[in-house]
Amino acid sequence: MAKHSKSIPARGLRVADQIQKDLSELIAFEVKDPRVGMLTLAEVQLTPDYAHAKVYFTMLKDDPETVKNTLAGLQAAAGYLRNQLGKRLHIHTLPQLHFVHDMSASRGIAMSALIDKANATRAADFDAQQNGGSEDDDAAKK
Repeated sequence: MAKHSKSIPARGLRVADQIQKDLSELIAFEVKDPRVGMLTLAEVQLTPDYAHAKVYFTMLKDDPETVKNTLAGLQAAAGYLRNQLGKRLHIHTLPQLHFVHDMSASRGIAMSALIDKANATRAADFDAQQNGGSEDDDAAKK
């Protein structure tokens, strides 16, 4: 018997990477649904038995209505995409595709903006303290 998990330890990762690459091409060039605009596939997570694949995607426009429409378009195209993947990949079990909007990029941008705001406030407070302290010193000398 073959020892798949020990002889090929990273096979699942390689298959997930290949699915991500192929889906990127298929969505960009084959999907004609107007609800599916420009998006980036961030990650594909496969179950160990290859039965299901979570496909995480991000978009430039992250408002809830656009995300909802894009997700509906991707779910409608999931069967077609799975069929096309079957023609490209030669694996025994072709996974069901489950699309998930990845909000980590937008949350990261929001966190970065909060940090920048806090740093600007701190710098302004420091400058006010420095300027205020030198005026007090000047008044004390007179």
